[in-house]
Amino acid sequence: MASTDQLTTASDQSARAARAAPGRSWLPLLAVSLGFFMVILDVTVVTVAVPVLGGALHTSASALQWVVDGYTLVFACLLLLCGAMGDRFGHRRAFLAGLAVFTVASAACGAATTGGQLIMARLLQGAGAALMVPASLALLRAAYPEPAARARAFGVWGAVSGLGAAAGPVIGGLAVWAISWRAVFLVNLPFGVLATALTVRCVPAPRPHRGARLRLPAQLLGVAALAALTTALNEGGTRGWTDPLIVGCLGGAVAAGAACAVLLRRPVDAAVRSSRAQRRGLAGGATVGLLLNLGFYGLLFLATLYFQQQRGYGPLTAGLALLPMFVVMTVSSFASGRLGARTGPRAPMVVGLLAGAVGLAGWLLAAPDTPYPVLVAPMALAGLGTSFAMPAATTAVMESAPSERGGTAAALLNAARQLGSALGVALFGSLSAAHLIPGIHLSALLAATGFVLAAATAAVTAPGRRA
Repeated sequence: MASTDQLTTASDQSARAARAAPGRSWLPLLAVSLGFFMVILDVTVVTVAVPVLGGALHTSASALQWVVDGYTLVFACLLLLCGAMGDRFGHRRAFLAGLAVFTVASAACGAATTGGQLIMARLLQGAGAALMVPASLALLRAAYPEPAARARAFGVWGAVSGLGAAAGPVIGGLAVWAISWRAVFLVNLPFGVLATALTVRCVPAPRPHRGARLRLPAQLLGVAALAALTTALNEGGTRGWTDPLIVGCLGGAVAAGAACAVLLRRPVDAAVRSSRAQRRGLAGGATVGLLLNLGFYGLLFLATLYFQQQRGYGPLTAGLALLPMFVVMTVSSFASGRLGARTGPRAPMVVGLLAGAVGLAGWLLAAPDTPYPVLVAPMALAGLGTSFAMPAATTAVMESAPSERGGTAAALLNAARQLGSALGVALFGSLSAAHLIPGIHLSALLAATGFVLAAATAAVTAPGRRA
């Protein structure tokens, strides 16, 4: 036991030294970003490999759907519970545990010989992702205590999201073409090993709040509500919204969510009770995250269908056609972090959301024979606005939370984002099921309206200029 304590103390000391050394101050950000990159990459990297691995493993269409959706389902459902566990037991422990689970699960995906094995490994990947993401933001908050440096770090964290989403279809397509579908998963292994080594050596471990209560009944009810809602959204388009399973899932989600809300209204430890302004900032940031992901990822789903079904592009070509959007996202996230460091998160949130609304509305120009260059500007503007607003929303949420609840706040934001993505894909997919182009036009109007509402929410709730 003594040796373990000595090892932990030495690791903490080296982490503090890494943070204090000016030449190495970027290493904690690199370590956290590598783990987050894997999480985002695996949301999209599998999509282009689905037809190939379906034939290789002789799986049904429904099994292939779970290969894609099972990861997101577990990821979304466990976020709140894993964020609270990080607050209670330590965020670096949670992040390292998530890295280990995710890396081992990636190896299991690459070694799978049946569809069932692949699905189980993908579910395990989702659990690892749920451990990593809330902990990553809490670790950045501890590693960069100065607000301006923290805002820049969150900007880089947001840029990694755009980079991972952009790299997914391209890396997946190249891996399947050059090696095999197994390489789509095995590419995670070197990232996982490097991120683990850097985290142990360079990332400071914020002190866990031992008095924090997990509030397990409320957490489990929240997991049940998200699981039921996500299942209904994923299966509703296939089974029909009046199917008994879908109706039962929606009813169960409402009941479990209401019970969770009642339990969470009970008083908590006074040491971590937040002020009214903090609660407003948390609620506003989560609302912005939900509306932003609903509009952006819902329309991104339709854009992929448009390029493949309407324009006849292959999976890799369609992924390359979306690159202008993601390249702009990567660059503008850095700019958002720098602006937020000077002005606070409100200005980049409002500006980004309004710019994104214009870009999303630009998809009204989409027609069966619209020249590709005409759509580049709407894609770039939508990507710019989204990535400009998201790091600032992250900063607003993390700064509105008491330090003892950083993991829970990060989990709340990311759960809202995952829910928004699922709602957007389900809603816009249903609107476009019969007629793609009219569905894209209606969805573009709804997405742009959601961004405008999110901008209004940010203007009221987000912190403004720093003192």
